Amino acid sequence: MQTRIVQDELAAETATARALPLYKNSAAALEHRVTDLLVRLTMKEKTALVAGADNFSTIAVPRLGIPAMRFADGPNGVRSTRGDAATAFPTGVSMAATWNPELIARAAAAMGREARALGVNVLLGPNVNIQRNPLAGRNFETYSEDPQLSGIVGTAFVRGLQSEGVGACVKHFVANEQERQRRIGSSNVDERTLREIYLVPFEMIVRQAQPWTVMSSYNRLNGTYMTENRRLLTQVLKQEWGFEGMVMSDWSAIHSTVEAVNAGLDLEMPGPARYYGEMLVRAIRNAQVEIEQLDDNVRRVLRTLFRTGVMDAVRRPAGELGSDRHRG
Repeated sequence: MQTRIVQDELAAETATARALPLYKNSAAALEHRVTDLLVRLTMKEKTALVAGADNFSTIAVPRLGIPAMRFADGPNGVRSTRGDAATAFPTGVSMAATWNPELIARAAAAMGREARALGVNVLLGPNVNIQRNPLAGRNFETYSEDPQLSGIVGTAFVRGLQSEGVGACVKHFVANEQERQRRIGSSNVDERTLREIYLVPFEMIVRQAQPWTVMSSYNRLNGTYMTENRRLLTQVLKQEWGFEGMVMSDWSAIHSTVEAVNAGLDLEMPGPARYYGEMLVRAIRNAQVEIEQLDDNVRRVLRTLFRTGVMDAVRRPAGELGSDRHRG
């Protein structure tokens, strides 16, 4: 009798799962869910998903049950967008001074639990820019002038944070190491220097830890804004290194519509859209952006929504905030 009851329950669960759209089936493979949801989106919904709704969240699509995804500043702890208190962790340069990847991973996991407690899906960190200029205002937040150490520590951070189901956003890609003309200045770097110093920590983290997001920086590189740099965003980051995640802009770092989308800039932040949204709809209708390019951008946003558990909110653990073990 007991066996029959169990069989009936399993049959009922199976029938329920089959009745759900594939993208709502949490047991299905990630790429199958992403593809199933992508084909259900209208063009306007696709363009909406690649722009923020406000300062720290993406746009929800109620028709398909897609909630907003929430971000918060890091990487030295979660900076609540609602003024909630959270644990202040040591700065990046202090963490790197430990030379202890295991400790860094534990600290990042604690940040992940606090992020979950505050309803945050992606923490904007780690910052792995190189401490090239001693006057750079955010040197404390970065790890080192040594790209190898920055890569090792950053890899540990990403692994620890994402082990708690919270996405890491590795920033600022790339050569964003000075304050003078921070938003418009051009870092003029030859290929060997770029490959042997500035790209090293990003490449290590992408290849070894598979971060869910990367942030494109404000600056220009050899005259081209990083948000429009197809060679680095698409050819190097996504194709050469195999990055499958989402590239978001630094806040208000976008200067164009067509160039940014075609370069592989997947998400404009913050919202509401200035260059994506309706301007992107017009660019697609004018054949300035191919629908295949938009689909790739949207696919990466959807992938992040699934990876962070936003699409399966009931399965997301509650998190932990200000606990004794976090203070220790």
